[in-house]
Amino acid sequence: MIWNKQEQLYEGKAKKVFATQDPQVVIVSYKDDATAFDGTKKGTIQGKGAINNQMSNHLMSQLEQAGVPTHLVEELNERETAVKRVSIVPLEVIVRNRSAGSFSKRYGVEEGIVFDAPTVEFSYKNDDLHDPLINDYHAVALKLATWDEIDTIKNYAFQVNDFLKHTLAQCGVILVDFKLEFGKLADGTIVLADEISPDTCRFWDSETGEKLDKDRFRRDLGNVEGAYQEMSRRLLGK
Repeated sequence: MIWNKQEQLYEGKAKKVFATQDPQVVIVSYKDDATAFDGTKKGTIQGKGAINNQMSNHLMSQLEQAGVPTHLVEELNERETAVKRVSIVPLEVIVRNRSAGSFSKRYGVEEGIVFDAPTVEFSYKNDDLHDPLINDYHAVALKLATWDEIDTIKNYAFQVNDFLKHTLAQCGVILVDFKLEFGKLADGTIVLADEISPDTCRFWDSETGEKLDKDRFRRDLGNVEGAYQEMSRRLLGK
């Protein structure tokens, strides 16, 4: 199938979305733009759009085979992918295996504490409100999702976690935490959407603890491009 890129439908912090000749399929184009702290910090990470696109597609195709439905249709080139058009569930789903980032800051604990079991938390996707934490009951009360949808999303999130932990461990990488987004197809089916990349995950080298993700940009640690390239090399072999 040849997908014809038509009018731009949306531009976010890291991606642009274009219509195609099929109303149920859109093209996502990944940018090198980087933001942090609600967009107050901005910059460019050379090559990250291509890496994030290809890494997300690689992982989502494997997750499909493992039983997690995704929005993936077809990778078109190094920066663009055709995906199923979805209505995004306005919840960011954060799965944590170790303490880090906002969790450590919020609860006053050091980074790197290994949890007995993974945790899951939701943030309400609302830029004006700065994506506040929200629990299941609030999400249902605000009609952001139904109980059945929340159960489905949690089950998929933990499946993704199990798969990613195993896959990354083989690459010498610890999966500290990550953010997922889910969407609904026209028939209401819940699928994994957005991306899985160094933008949305915390990756630590299993021997040195070196950060191989967007934290290098957030915290001015240097060698940001190098970290993304290293994750591409380990996971994709390129």
